Amino acid sequence: MQGVIVKKVILLCALLVSSFILSSCSTIVQGAAAVTTVATMSNDRRSAGEIIDDKTLDMNLSNIVRKDTILEDMHINFMVYNKAVLMAGEAPSTEAREYLEKQIKRNAPKMKQLINEVEVMPNSSYLSRAKDGIITVQIETLFLNQEVFHPKHVRVMTERRTVYLMGSVTKREAEHATNLVTKAKNVDKVVKLFNYLLVRPAAEIERDNKRKAEAERQAELEAKRAELEAAQAALQQQIDELNAN
Repeated sequence: MQGVIVKKVILLCALLVSSFILSSCSTIVQGAAAVTTVATMSNDRRSAGEIIDDKTLDMNLSNIVRKDTILEDMHINFMVYNKAVLMAGEAPSTEAREYLEKQIKRNAPKMKQLINEVEVMPNSSYLSRAKDGIITVQIETLFLNQEVFHPKHVRVMTERRTVYLMGSVTKREAEHATNLVTKAKNVDKVVKLFNYLLVRPAAEIERDNKRKAEAERQAELEAKRAELEAAQAALQQQIDELNAN
């Protein structure tokens, strides 16, 4: 009996720690997002208007679920990109799932597409959701440490160890993103919901070329500065030796 109590205490502590980590991370991420909105918007392949439309749609979808007494106890998450909506989570019955889809379509007229990945099953536990959050953080970290695509080009959401990816990418970028996801721990499945581009946008290529040229120029200046400093040190040494004689 004592062992059972100890296990329950340990599990409760784990849940509290996971909840604290997730809430803390959420606060940090939100703060960072507020500071870097202008900087990161230029790296997004959506226009400023499209980004605002997607954020507005995302908020409206959450409000639909929260304000409906039939839906308020369901665990539902959304991810929106170019007005295409991914809906995932759990519904207690097929009827509830169908009702949810009907309400979303009726009350979100600006939505272009609805991808319904909601499963009929009990709500996932807080521990399961915490583990999903860890998977998402792992993947977003992997996206930072590569140069094939900008991390802003691919959005990530994890539900019950299934990773969903959305964004406008080339086939090469999509394949690279998928390969990176498979390196994350505890991923069971990857679902790609990309808008495929034939080529990278010309403006983006031009911007990257300018950045590369500027980086090369800075590297040349640093090399020249180091060369001049070395020559100056050598001359100073000669002057010191002459003065000593």
